[in-house]
Amino acid sequence: MIELEGSLGKSNAVNQELVDLERELSTHRRTGSIDSFGLYLYGLVLRDKGCEGLARTILVESVNSYPWNWSAWSELQSLCTSSDILNNLNLKNHWMKDFFLASTYLELKMHEEALERYERLMGVFRCSGYIQAQIATVQYSMRDLDEAEMIFEELLRTDPFRVDSMDIYSNLLYAKESLTALSFLAHRVFLTDKYRPESCCIIANYYSLKGQHEKSVLYFQRALKLNRKYLSAWTLMGHEYVELKNTPAAIDAYRRAVDINPRDFRAWYGLGQIYEMMGMPFYALYYFQKSSYLQPNDARLWIAMAQCYESDPLQMIEEAIKCYKRAANSNDTEGIALHQLAKLHDMLGQSEEAAIYYKKDLVKMELEERQGQNFVEALLFLAKHYKSIGNFEEAEHYCTRLLDYTGPEKETAKNMLQGIKRLQSGFPSMDIDHFAL
Repeated sequence: MIELEGSLGKSNAVNQELVDLERELSTHRRTGSIDSFGLYLYGLVLRDKGCEGLARTILVESVNSYPWNWSAWSELQSLCTSSDILNNLNLKNHWMKDFFLASTYLELKMHEEALERYERLMGVFRCSGYIQAQIATVQYSMRDLDEAEMIFEELLRTDPFRVDSMDIYSNLLYAKESLTALSFLAHRVFLTDKYRPESCCIIANYYSLKGQHEKSVLYFQRALKLNRKYLSAWTLMGHEYVELKNTPAAIDAYRRAVDINPRDFRAWYGLGQIYEMMGMPFYALYYFQKSSYLQPNDARLWIAMAQCYESDPLQMIEEAIKCYKRAANSNDTEGIALHQLAKLHDMLGQSEEAAIYYKKDLVKMELEERQGQNFVEALLFLAKHYKSIGNFEEAEHYCTRLLDYTGPEKETAKNMLQGIKRLQSGFPSMDIDHFAL
């Protein structure tokens, strides 16, 4: 397989021995002369032949016969692509089953269930670094970055030479743009074991955060030489190719990730971004929809889909509004959804709805201590809106707040306040149109 691999690891190799292996192993199973490890091997053969249903049945037999073979559980997990399939497995009760269910829940994005299982297991295996790392991974997947970071830091304190799961930690540090911590982690894993795929991935993340995308690609390629099925490396390498404007290579990398795991929402999202950049919004929508189906609580995916609906070729504003609403209800940390909802409702002439969303956006920005152009825009709209409906007290409130800012908005607010005072005292508004008369 390695000899026949192309530049992106695609292989045309076909294992001609699978048919004979399946015949021999099925005979042993029928006669009862096969142990749990033989059943595990039989499951692998069936998986490679594409007989996934039978492969699951055989692997269940293997783990029920000998529950401590984690490799068999891992293969079984890869064949559980939905919660329905998982719930229909006929598994014997054993503590290894709890490890399997927790890991599969995490893979299926059933985060609450995964967290509950791991916390229960933590009560039994109190010093397990593996369980701690899995809990941190769940927290990271739920976008609780601070909690996840605390657990990973504690793991490194107790086990300074740990490499397992540290690639997830590096993704977290990358998301938080913590270059110093990521540099320290990259140096540490390089000294511990530079030939681990995780180590290469961490170093690649470090170079990516520094903006050295060519070096980053090089280390992702090294990671993939060590493990061709290393999903994270394919996806992240796709991101790097996007940065390097190498669209065909990015598409290939994302497609490899999807081939390995069709539930990788990041790869679908990456494909959507590429097709959007290429001006192909219908293709982009298809991939964004796939990613949001797999990760329905990620605001970024709904925002990407909404922006696609908003684009000039589509102009499907009602659909965009639905997506922004989903984003606003999915912990939109970047504060994009509420502002866009307000603007779109204003564009449709629905000023009452626009005012509601601008007010919500103001509250959110004040809580997060963000004061930029969006803040000024919200104040200005609300001032004009309340003036137009005759609520002068509210209009005055927003105009007064605008006086704290420099720029044309301040002058507009001053003129509006003068106009409001004249209207309140019974005089006509002395605006430009009045003088023009």
